[in-house]
Amino acid sequence: MNLGYTTRIIAIDLAKGFAVGLMILSHGVKGLLSFDQFPDWGLVPIHLITKFSSTTFFIAFGLSLAVSFAPATQDPDLWPEKRRKLILRGLVVLFWFKVLTVIELAHLHNPQEIVDALFYRQSTSYAEILGFYALALLWIPFVLPLWQKCSRWIKALLPLALAIVAIFVSQNFDFWQSPQLKALMVEEEGFYTWGQLSRSPFVFLGMFIGSFIKTSDFKNRGRFILSGILGGMALLLTVTFLVLYDQQLYSTLLALAMNEGKHPPNVSFILFSLSGALGILAFTFLIGEKGAKWLSPFTLIGKNTLSAFIFHLTVLFIFYRLHFNLWLKVSYLEALGLSVLLLVMTTFWLMLKKWEKDYETFKTSHRNRDNRTHDLNTRKFQAN
Repeated sequence: MNLGYTTRIIAIDLAKGFAVGLMILSHGVKGLLSFDQFPDWGLVPIHLITKFSSTTFFIAFGLSLAVSFAPATQDPDLWPEKRRKLILRGLVVLFWFKVLTVIELAHLHNPQEIVDALFYRQSTSYAEILGFYALALLWIPFVLPLWQKCSRWIKALLPLALAIVAIFVSQNFDFWQSPQLKALMVEEEGFYTWGQLSRSPFVFLGMFIGSFIKTSDFKNRGRFILSGILGGMALLLTVTFLVLYDQQLYSTLLALAMNEGKHPPNVSFILFSLSGALGILAFTFLIGEKGAKWLSPFTLIGKNTLSAFIFHLTVLFIFYRLHFNLWLKVSYLEALGLSVLLLVMTTFWLMLKKWEKDYETFKTSHRNRDNRTHDLNTRKFQAN
């Protein structure tokens, strides 16, 4: 899901890479085992920290929009093409979301259940982040021009305002008695779906942070200031979480690891996931481009998140589950090892694709240079 049609901020790619890496770790283990096969240390802390991934991804998505696309909304010659690319990207992601839905459900579900999932009558558990991303890309391009014209104060308050609206709508509107529509908008019990309205505050928070990047001396002092602010916010949220749940801390962490309070989101999940996401972003901004090069596998994943999703879910469900029949047949340590292997294989696959692309670029450049040399020699010959 490469959003960079203009200047890229490598810290954003690294943050997305961490988010998807945590998703691959979570998917690999949970795709082979049920929760009752997890040891306590597998739930807390290993599976628990993967709850940072979704919120990190939402915020990084907003960052990408603000840095790479929002400035173009003020250019009437450039924006229509940019908007078209965003919408087309959304359709591409939606297509692959449906394909991966079939791949995920083919193992344990009948054809009717697969059809129901394709038409949102039931939800999937592994590719659903792509479902959110695809739908968001179909409506956010029409909001970006208005957002870009807003004052800094409105941009700062918008995430909180959207969160309040999402809570009010969730509690007071039944969406014409359609649980599927409610799940897509604000989430509903029994549907593993990221709501467009309920998760958009994180996207717009990322856009607000991105607007700071565009207007500050980001490559120098601004990067450290932003990292410090985000780190401070992460610490504040962590302390708030610990104070609120001090009396039942371990049981709360265990419940979070088992996805309780995730759909629809509750206060404990929001505090925990958001604190981790802001901490990850603080770290990626702090280490900057030099640090990101040392963590290049994750940066590569962040630049090619759609390809990473396609590869790791295909290997997980077609090879691990169907071909090798590993579902519920391995220990937790074996599942964890296979998940790490899945992450390594995903990175290697993306490296192969990058090398292939670089080689094609080299051949094209070499061919163009030969053509220019031939044309120059031909003109010299004709002149003589």
